Amino acid sequence: MTNRVVLAYSGGLDTSVAIPYLAQQTGGEVVAVTIDLGQGGEDLEAVRQRALDCGAVEAIVVDARDEFAEEYCVPTIQANGMYMGEYPLLSAISRPLIVKHLVKAAKEHGGTHVSHGCTGKGNDQVRFEVSFANLAPELEIIAPARDYAWTRDKAIAYAEKINLPIEQSKKSPFSIDQNVWGRAIETGFLEDLWNPPTKDLYAYTEDPGLGNAPDELVISFESGVPTAIDGKKMCVLEIIEELNRRGGAQGVGRLDMVEDRLVGIKSREVYEAPGAMVLITAHKALEDVTVERELARYKRLIDARWSEEVYDGLWYGPLKRSLDAFIQSTQKFVTGDIRLVLHAGNITVNGRRSNQSLYDFNLATYDTGDTFDQSHAKGFVKLHGLSSQIASKRDREGHGA
Repeated sequence: MTNRVVLAYSGGLDTSVAIPYLAQQTGGEVVAVTIDLGQGGEDLEAVRQRALDCGAVEAIVVDARDEFAEEYCVPTIQANGMYMGEYPLLSAISRPLIVKHLVKAAKEHGGTHVSHGCTGKGNDQVRFEVSFANLAPELEIIAPARDYAWTRDKAIAYAEKINLPIEQSKKSPFSIDQNVWGRAIETGFLEDLWNPPTKDLYAYTEDPGLGNAPDELVISFESGVPTAIDGKKMCVLEIIEELNRRGGAQGVGRLDMVEDRLVGIKSREVYEAPGAMVLITAHKALEDVTVERELARYKRLIDARWSEEVYDGLWYGPLKRSLDAFIQSTQKFVTGDIRLVLHAGNITVNGRRSNQSLYDFNLATYDTGDTFDQSHAKGFVKLHGLSSQIASKRDREGHGA
């Protein structure tokens, strides 16, 4: 049987060179699969044609934008998903969806192998390969950049040697990954932690210091799912795109962090995720008024653990599925509107309303009409601090070991 490699194809230098290289290494054929996740940029029909011109026997483009928004971005919103409390998981949530479609293509086109362009240093190799192992363990995996020590210089030289029909600029030293949920930039001069990002790094966001007038908007949710902006109903994809535009114009969603990678090293990453950050901020604010205190406290722990599982490439794992079920159960009453102001890189919540709100004005007010019985508070305070008080007495009297 002829080997057939199903390749995650972006259209760039590395994956274009991978087509003839994989064919040479395996003695087989290559099927290129490109997934549209709202990354924008080049026309994907041109990308498909380039794959064929580089020697692919089949080239497939899958429009997965709505699927990505509804089945991957929405769970991230509901989990307030941010790794290390900062990174909104924009690359991490895209990999399991890409794998899903690569596996589907392998079944439809007789694939025996799957291939990705990840190196051995990053997180994405784990996300791809653990997902493959969960969905289609029978497929063999090839990672040219890791398994064959394939470098960018080698790729350029190989392309020139065999006259591949691609134009490749050597100017950009950065590694960039983007989709509708955000954009990630790494390597190049960013590897020196003291170097600040330069203006040319950014594409989704304007300079926060431009002085644009503040932008006030209202985001509506139903059971934790965003449904409208300023009263206008939209699908989730349209909402993310609109918030990317409006948040991006205010410089919202820029992030420069040193990240703890799964493989054990620290890595400097720059992100732009205006829509993601606006939606997570709004969702958190709505949970603050609709989720009961003890449940909210515990959910914050679950949100952090969910983010770690997803970051670590375990989207299809049993713990993540169980965490999904818990998080989904918390979203029943997360319905209402959040008003925010976007300005100079900041997101400020200044209004909340919900018919599922747990905020009781009559209990909260300090004015006439207050229904909170303060006479109960004295005994509550005494009992609440009793165990600590007993321990402090022991410590003062020197009865400790």
